[in-house]
Amino acid sequence: MTTNTQTNIIELKNVAVHFQTSDRQVDAVQDVSLTVTAGDVYGIIGYSGAGKSTLVRVINLLQRPNQGEVWVNGQNLMTFKPAALRAARRNIGMIFQHFNLMNSRTVFGNVEFPLLDLKMSAAQRTEKVNKLLDLVGLSSMAQSYPSQLSGGQKQRVAIARALANDPQILISDEATSALDPQTTTDILNLLADVNRKLHITIVIITHEMDAIKQICQHVAVMDQGRLIEQGSLLDIFGHPQQPLTKKFVDSSTQLTPALQEIKKSGLIQPHKQNLIELKFLGNSAQEPIVVALYKKFQVEANILFSNIEQLQGTTVGIMLLLLNGTNENINAAWQYLQQSQVEVKQIKYSEIEVD
Repeated sequence: MTTNTQTNIIELKNVAVHFQTSDRQVDAVQDVSLTVTAGDVYGIIGYSGAGKSTLVRVINLLQRPNQGEVWVNGQNLMTFKPAALRAARRNIGMIFQHFNLMNSRTVFGNVEFPLLDLKMSAAQRTEKVNKLLDLVGLSSMAQSYPSQLSGGQKQRVAIARALANDPQILISDEATSALDPQTTTDILNLLADVNRKLHITIVIITHEMDAIKQICQHVAVMDQGRLIEQGSLLDIFGHPQQPLTKKFVDSSTQLTPALQEIKKSGLIQPHKQNLIELKFLGNSAQEPIVVALYKKFQVEANILFSNIEQLQGTTVGIMLLLLNGTNENINAAWQYLQQSQVEVKQIKYSEIEVD
């Protein structure tokens, strides 16, 4: 399963998917191009109806696009005949929100099922299934049935089954959407473990930014069938360009509800422009901003909100400061912040939407 991590394992070129209804054409995916390198964990995020699930089904041609090219492992799948395409699909595992387990088969039987058509002895199948169950932490439940499992355990069985054919690519389509927060974290940790141990490329479809930041290395944002922004996890979190991307990031950092509570509390006044947002990345998070503002400009900076976390080993933080001082000193402090190594933005009272 080991692959060269510098190789492009998935390339979608100008892909478009259209559906025809009785009265109109639905443009589910519109001219989307993206590249995933081997060994990456690549997240595609968007709201329901954004086209992300349709797009991901294009990767193995479960959904054939009306336009564009689909390259996997350097081969254009659009040119494959049915037999060759079936063989190529074995290299791409999939897991879904609904686990699609066979209730009449045990955990062992579900994981074994994809192996039954292969030229393997019963002993070889047993060895393979036992290794996969050990990988997903279900060795002790091999003879249990799906009805006896929790949601998280069912998803672990689905992951093991998806890995049975030794795929180089694993697609997760909203696989944690039906799970509680702790189980979601556990499943994402398992996927990260699979990525590290087996060097499998993982493509994650989700509408939750928390899932993206926990496991993904690169991110693409979709809206109404279009890919509106893509980049590394740090780029997307540190410097979101599109309003929807910023909305997803803010939902993860809890910035938006913090702003709403600040406005409701009356801590800021409509006529004052003294609330600022600071974004930190890397070493800049260590700078003593609040102390410096007081020492240099006699401006008090009250911290109303802060969120600091580690993403891919890099410190990423956001802070809301309420500045108090003379207008002259606040203006000087503002100029100082703009020249520092942090990203600074003035929050306008009228821009804070309160439910």
